[in-house]
Amino acid sequence: MRRLSFKFFILAAMLLGLPMSGVLLAGHPMARYLEFPPESRYVHHAPFSWGAFALYTLFIVATVTPLILNAAKSFREIKIVSPPTRSFPWWGWLGGITGAVVWALAWTRFPWFARFQPHTFTPLWLSFILVINALCYRQTGRCMMRHRTGFFLLLFPVSAGFWWFFEYLNRFVQNWNYTGVHYSSWAYFGYATLSFSTVLPAVLSVQELIQNVSRVRGGWNDFKPFGCAYPKFWAVVVLMISGAGLAGIGVWPDYLFSLLWISPLIIVVSLQVLMGERHLLSDISHGNWRPAISSAAAALLCGVFWEMWNYYSLARWEYSISFVDRFKIFEMPILGYAGYLPFGLECAVIGQLLERATKYDAPL
Repeated sequence: MRRLSFKFFILAAMLLGLPMSGVLLAGHPMARYLEFPPESRYVHHAPFSWGAFALYTLFIVATVTPLILNAAKSFREIKIVSPPTRSFPWWGWLGGITGAVVWALAWTRFPWFARFQPHTFTPLWLSFILVINALCYRQTGRCMMRHRTGFFLLLFPVSAGFWWFFEYLNRFVQNWNYTGVHYSSWAYFGYATLSFSTVLPAVLSVQELIQNVSRVRGGWNDFKPFGCAYPKFWAVVVLMISGAGLAGIGVWPDYLFSLLWISPLIIVVSLQVLMGERHLLSDISHGNWRPAISSAAAALLCGVFWEMWNYYSLARWEYSISFVDRFKIFEMPILGYAGYLPFGLECAVIGQLLERATKYDAPL
């Protein structure tokens, strides 16, 4: 628990302190970054650039293509063993029915539902979480909700605090903003916290479902190892670079906005390396990419549902991303979906830290 507290203190200090220190040194007014609820628009994003779009695309394609090709090759070689047949649990059907009803209500504007119209996000995602856990249960006879209930319930409050960090970092780059409804400060905090509490349970439930697929187990369990010599030296280097980037994120938001998604992962994993702990990326050095791939894929799948359900909802968010703000799928520019990949790793890292601190062990 002491180690977890230390890592959280360093993470919080860097994420909260460095961006504000940077904008203060640059002479920007601090008050606009602390406005709550956040409504003012003060970041002027760079226009779309074909050159930047091409560079980002090449980097993303070069990163994910080898993994996809290896998985495709492995898929052809794996003999699929059908799991024992289990009935889909009643609470899974309940989640599917409530999800369908809330989805319909979220995308319509019935006068009698007007009072509840802004609040469809949370019941939608609670229904989604029920269905995913039911699919896990049907697949293996186990699921997080039923067999690690304490850990599952703890994810909700941790998730709320986890996402508030991203909301804070977004103040310095303003890649998204919320629209459609207006709340007082306390109402905004309460409703937002309730919605944010569903993030980790959703992503980690989907990760559990993905990891139970035999093709995934075979496709990425034995891939090319990736490691580096002198890991502690490089952990210090990337930690310093990440810190410098966080200090500049509000000064140069057009160029450093991606740090919003990768800096928490860099900080936590670097601290784990320096403390000699096993971390999410440890298995990659032995060729086991399954934990990393499944967590990234889980966040991407959840991201598709987040963006889809957001599109016609009353309380919704919109994006403005420098250089690549074009070719949108729902509200998200197509390259923006790449941000879900490191975000999935961060969700898995938080889940692992929580498992170790609370003794709720789960296999990777």
